[in-house]
Amino acid sequence: MLASCASPTLPPPDFETPYEKSGQVSSATHTEALAYYQALDQTYDQIKVLEYGKTDVGRPLHVVVVSKNGVFDREALVAQGKRILFINNGIHPGESCGVDACMMLARDLMAKPALNAYLDHVVLCIIPIYNIGGSLNRSCCTRANQVGPTEQGFRGNAKNLDLNRDFIKCDSRNARVFTQLYHDWLPDVFIDTHTTNGADYPAHLTYIPSLPDKADPAIRAYMADHFLPAVKDHMKQAEIPICPYVYNMGRTPEDGIMAFIDHPRYSSGFANLFNSFGFITEAHMLKTFEQRVTATYAFIIGTLGHINAHHEAVGEAVAKARSAAAARKEVTLTWTLDTSRVDPLLFSGYEAKFAKSNVTGQQRWYFDQNSPYEKEINYFGHYKPLVKVQKPRAYIIPQGYDRVIERMANNGVEMKALARDTVLEVEVSYITEYKSRSRPYEGHFYHDDVKTRREVQQIAFYAGDKIIYTGQASDDFVVHVLEPEAHDSYFRWGFFDGVLMQKEYFSPYLFEEEAEKMLAADEKLKADFETKKSAEPAFANNWWAQLFYLYKQSRFYEPTFMRYPVVRWDGRMGE
Repeated sequence: MLASCASPTLPPPDFETPYEKSGQVSSATHTEALAYYQALDQTYDQIKVLEYGKTDVGRPLHVVVVSKNGVFDREALVAQGKRILFINNGIHPGESCGVDACMMLARDLMAKPALNAYLDHVVLCIIPIYNIGGSLNRSCCTRANQVGPTEQGFRGNAKNLDLNRDFIKCDSRNARVFTQLYHDWLPDVFIDTHTTNGADYPAHLTYIPSLPDKADPAIRAYMADHFLPAVKDHMKQAEIPICPYVYNMGRTPEDGIMAFIDHPRYSSGFANLFNSFGFITEAHMLKTFEQRVTATYAFIIGTLGHINAHHEAVGEAVAKARSAAAARKEVTLTWTLDTSRVDPLLFSGYEAKFAKSNVTGQQRWYFDQNSPYEKEINYFGHYKPLVKVQKPRAYIIPQGYDRVIERMANNGVEMKALARDTVLEVEVSYITEYKSRSRPYEGHFYHDDVKTRREVQQIAFYAGDKIIYTGQASDDFVVHVLEPEAHDSYFRWGFFDGVLMQKEYFSPYLFEEEAEKMLAADEKLKADFETKKSAEPAFANNWWAQLFYLYKQSRFYEPTFMRYPVVRWDGRMGE
């Protein structure tokens, strides 16, 4: 496929970035960033700019691949023992530190022999700017509380979607193209670069690693014992203060901070489903743009250096995790913070103080940079399982749910089509409880507090319906999107809302006779009916409620109402 013979590194021409030319106060536009990488591509055989499909704004998504030996085919690179580091920039284009940091990094990897050596065992993939539509929507004032750059992009994309909530539902063309790109390269390590909001503190950058409790044990152990300590040590040597992401338990960090739970809708949570090491960097909004870019650059260098030096161990952890995903029998669907487990964290902060507001006349609070402190605070870094599920042998998806099937295929899930119409004994789920939000969230009336009950039924399926056998490396993704109770399941995002509406009813004046026959023929039904009337005065005084109660017990009541269409099956075709 895409490959070339590597030539000796050329003396660099003038590859000063727009950020550097501006005196470190401006961020590159999408046009400038793409042109810059294309110029690098023309100059160095080790860099290739690859074009993927179009995004919602009509412009294609690109990935820049930096490969020391000039090979740009993932299968060939993996066969050579290379690790893949994937960096996503500009998902929120107002948070553009990674955009400019990666432009300088790609150049420096070519121009500086010491850095070029970091590519001995690592191939670097860079998305210059993911949210192209938001990047084109630039202004001086998108980020109200952020220091620079002079212009910032907008958080929403061309469909006004937050792309860091779209990795599962894939409402945007951006996300659908990203899915293809991600699986084409299937990285060992994934970094998504951001700028944080929130409290004020001295750290230039905070970080969110893959949530330990959600990660596979092999990735969890390596991250805690080796990867994260090495990156933190690199940042310390670079004299750049960092700390874990400041996700407050209360108003200020002194009340304690907790680990951020990166559900699969987020980039790092999505990467975790496919057992990549994941990091989100969050440079601090109140530091200068130069400080934020410098910190992001240093974090990426530290990550790249560790992967290169320990490429075998990193690859082994990822391989173990992906193998375990196929083999494990039980998957956790939802989590809750474990407040019983707390660790001390040495934290550098600024005292929160109160003063009278000149605007409202009321008390306001602020962080006093003249009153720094360093002390131990509580860090709640653990989550505990709420809902677990045993994997079935297979799931069956009726072919009418083409949006779901398309997303499964885009994520590399192997599916087989039924060759003929058939009736199978399967396990079905009924939605017994859910709460739809009163306002749309990212284009959907998302469903909270989902509960189900299961029963075994004989169900008719048709030629072309899809069977997904478990035992694949993508099992974590499959289970999390197809089990309705999972936090980012396709059910919660509204892909199956048709089953939540009853389709058939009855005419009361005609059903009266049927109801009378039912009560006469079924003594238990009659006893239950009378007991309910005695116990519930509102029911006893509501003729419609009484008839509807009996209708639900009748042969006319539709079995598909509230029945989740995706079923669990423990059989196998041809056996």
